[in-house]
Amino acid sequence: MGNLTATRPLRPWTAPTASDPVVASLRLPGSKSMTARALVLSALAGGPSTLARPLRARDTELMAGALRALGAHMSIADDDRWLVRPHPLAGPAHVDVGLAGTIMRFVPPVAGLAEGRITFDGDPQARTRPLGPLIGALRSLGVRIETPATGSLPLTVFGAGRVTGGEVVIDASASSQLVSGLLLAAPRFDRGVVVRHVGPPVPSAPHLRMTVQMLRAAGAAVDDTVPDVWVVEPGPLSGRGWEIEPDLSGAVPFFAAALVTGGEVTLRGWPRSSAQPVEQLRGLLQRMGGEVSLSTEGLTVRGTGKVCGIDADLSDVSELTPALTALAMLADSPSRFTGVAHIRGHETDRIAALAREFTALGADITESTDGLEIRPRPLRGGVFRTYHDHRMAHAAAVAGLAVPGIELDDVSCTSKTMPEFPALWSAMVTGKS
Repeated sequence: MGNLTATRPLRPWTAPTASDPVVASLRLPGSKSMTARALVLSALAGGPSTLARPLRARDTELMAGALRALGAHMSIADDDRWLVRPHPLAGPAHVDVGLAGTIMRFVPPVAGLAEGRITFDGDPQARTRPLGPLIGALRSLGVRIETPATGSLPLTVFGAGRVTGGEVVIDASASSQLVSGLLLAAPRFDRGVVVRHVGPPVPSAPHLRMTVQMLRAAGAAVDDTVPDVWVVEPGPLSGRGWEIEPDLSGAVPFFAAALVTGGEVTLRGWPRSSAQPVEQLRGLLQRMGGEVSLSTEGLTVRGTGKVCGIDADLSDVSELTPALTALAMLADSPSRFTGVAHIRGHETDRIAALAREFTALGADITESTDGLEIRPRPLRGGVFRTYHDHRMAHAAAVAGLAVPGIELDDVSCTSKTMPEFPALWSAMVTGKS
């Protein structure tokens, strides 16, 4: 089932079980993906920027800390409005990536633009996350980097104050962040960048589209008309105001609650036009028995009293796999999820972890190379290990809506992207949201 390192029990938390349909209207924290990209682009811009309603969580605070260590001025005391003032980038500095893929893949290209020695390390599990293709790409673009023989953390970037840039070939099949990291810093490279992906399909394509969209919003010239090729011209980036959308991935467990309980959940503050994969989510939830609508109130999901099993390729929306797996456990027919081999390299091997933990609760679930097959049958309560992974905690919470006695060994891992999760979830289930 892959290499799994179980968490040491820290804060046991029993997932609340719903006795009635969940009816809730919620305002959730901002998108982690948008917040991270906005911070990087703001640190590289020619003037100040603001982030409205950003996500305050471990990943984004570490990202702000990383950019501050390189010289950017960050004012993040106000939860609703962060201010970034760019400043010449310089070392020496140390970057704590925590367990955040965004930091370990977005900041090394920025560090190449700094003058001085910048070291990177993070949580023990971070050293297993894929970095080799990015390191090789940066070296070919003129950045000096020292790494262990494994091509992973810890690493040291010896910044020269500039990056030559140019054309690079990369296999980004392990993570779209490997491409996004290069693109975000590329306008500041002397020659910009041409990134050519060669290999299996790049997962999470909507995240790459978000990167391109936000680069253009900051004034960069980006050409992504040729499949698997991204061209970013050198040029200045503009400081601007960023409106951060609510986090769609973080909302999925809450939407799943509407399906599980036959209730209705509205995510307030959802924009009419989104940089996140809302249409893919809408299609998946509708196929699983939900009704999805967008109004001036927000994005609403209604349960119809049944949950349907589906066969789905989740390669574009792999972050949803844990919550959708929990939902599939409670469906009226089997489900098969494919296209997510790369999530074996996330905070933990998510495919193996989901199979192991739900099997321990009585599930009939098997893992394949790139996904999971779920045959619903009654589950029982028990300890569910999270492996330091916020999405594993979300999956356990969804299953706990219908299965009494599911106890998470450590719900505090949700602080990675949503510190408020335990309180928000409990309030929603008990009708006090």
